Amino acid sequence: MAIGSSRGASGSGWVVPLAVLIVGSFMSTLDTSIVNVAIPHIQTDLGAAADDVAWVATGYTLVLGVVVPLSGWLGQRFGLTSVYTICLVGFAIASGLCGLAWNLDALIGFRILQALPGGVLPVVTMTLLYRIVPKDKIGSAMGVYGLGVVVAPAVGPTLGGYLVEYVDWRLIFYINVPIGILGSLAALAIFPRVHPTSWPRFDVWGFVTIAYGLFALLLAFSEGQDWGWDGYRIEILIVSGLLSLATFVVIELEVEHPLVDLRVFSSWPFTNSLLLLAIAGMASFSTLYYIPQFLQVTQGLQALDAGLVMMPPALVLVVLTPITGRLYDRIGARWLAVSGLLLIAYGQWLLAHITPDVPRSNIVQWLAVAYLGIGLTMMPVMTSGLAALPNALTDSGSAMNNVVRQVSSSVSVAVFTSLLAIWQAQLLADRGALIPDSVNSPAFNAAAGQGAAGLQGLYQQLQSYVATESYADIFIVVAVLCAAGAVLALLLRSGPPTPAPADAAPAAPSQVVELAEPLDVAASDDAGETAEQVEYRRNQQAAHAAAGVHLPADRVDDVSVRV
Repeated sequence: MAIGSSRGASGSGWVVPLAVLIVGSFMSTLDTSIVNVAIPHIQTDLGAAADDVAWVATGYTLVLGVVVPLSGWLGQRFGLTSVYTICLVGFAIASGLCGLAWNLDALIGFRILQALPGGVLPVVTMTLLYRIVPKDKIGSAMGVYGLGVVVAPAVGPTLGGYLVEYVDWRLIFYINVPIGILGSLAALAIFPRVHPTSWPRFDVWGFVTIAYGLFALLLAFSEGQDWGWDGYRIEILIVSGLLSLATFVVIELEVEHPLVDLRVFSSWPFTNSLLLLAIAGMASFSTLYYIPQFLQVTQGLQALDAGLVMMPPALVLVVLTPITGRLYDRIGARWLAVSGLLLIAYGQWLLAHITPDVPRSNIVQWLAVAYLGIGLTMMPVMTSGLAALPNALTDSGSAMNNVVRQVSSSVSVAVFTSLLAIWQAQLLADRGALIPDSVNSPAFNAAAGQGAAGLQGLYQQLQSYVATESYADIFIVVAVLCAAGAVLALLLRSGPPTPAPADAAPAAPSQVVELAEPLDVAASDDAGETAEQVEYRRNQQAAHAAAGVHLPADRVDDVSVRV
């Protein structure tokens, strides 16, 4: 399943494979944000209703949540390199089909198809990263890798806005086709061909329970505002989803080959990193969602102009993320995450000062502060959590990271949007109650003198102030949560990562494996292998020795490498 752990290796043979991994992570993550700015144009072009066209984004999100837990088993069953390559090709093909969609139903169907490899790619790329990068270089590698995970959602609105406004909305899908094909060819050329020698049994009931649980909860939070939070459909989805997830936990603790190894939660550093990742992800996605909405709806900007306002803060991430990786290698995650979360909280507090006519330069500065904090927080938190896990649990840890990121962003936006609607209704009612006291005011009399058009303009102005105040309340809530997260971040590990074992031999530049002594076949036979398995292992060891490549003892029983 694995390429081989090189955590203790040294050298720079991991740099080129890491660049290939960034292609997959960037492409799959970009599609979660680039589509949002195209929704109005898709609605007009395909003649769809607003509620129906929203499923272009909602359907993709729901399927992502279902597929992510399956990623670990796919890597074990078919090999990480094969799964990564197939997913890149599959994502490119599905993207091309999305661009060819002739109506809304076809587009939603192709988006669901696109989400299948899109949900697997981030987990597989993260697992591969921890296989090919030495442990003492993990921070630097994750800093570069973060360009795909963190920066892609930030540049999505700008890139999408340009393509939608000046070219065609279909190009936001077509652009993935050449990238996916070139990335898959590079993966085939660079990564060794890894094939599993053991085939873990598929945990059917574990997959059914977690798939339904995540699907039900994501659907409930996505549609809660439209269907009514106190409606029977939402209540049934939430209750059944929670029961399904509880059943999943029971199943995973009992089966021999769990779909997701829940032992990851026995590590407090990893569990703490999930909590912090949820807070930071919620702050990032809520900002990406509401600021463009404020710029377009309240200030009347076009999609590209709104994206350009988001671009300078995104450049902060581009510059800072690799630097943060190097800082992590030197000082660890604690103080980076503490300072980062405090900066996010401060940036959100600044954003709470927005007004309908706030200068865009102020928004850029305030966003830059918040993005500075995101850049200091996301990768160190994620890296420290996965680094605390044994190598055998990296697959499950990567899957849980992506589940938490996906669920926290979707749920936070859904909950905040519901709160936004409630607060706006309350503020409108409060302002409406003040109308009798303002009928003699100069502004009201001037508007009334212009007739219906004047009163309509006054009402629109009132709506813009109410919407802006509601956005400000959201930013205050996020600021409080991030400040609380800074306290949790004090529990993270401080200091540089534990150095690699001194006896670990360096990896050859052309190989993405760790050099170690071959496994004693007799020991494997004592572990209960069949005669055919022992013979197969002997042949593989002979091939390894002939090629000058030896896998560690804890990896030879999982993989074979053809060099």
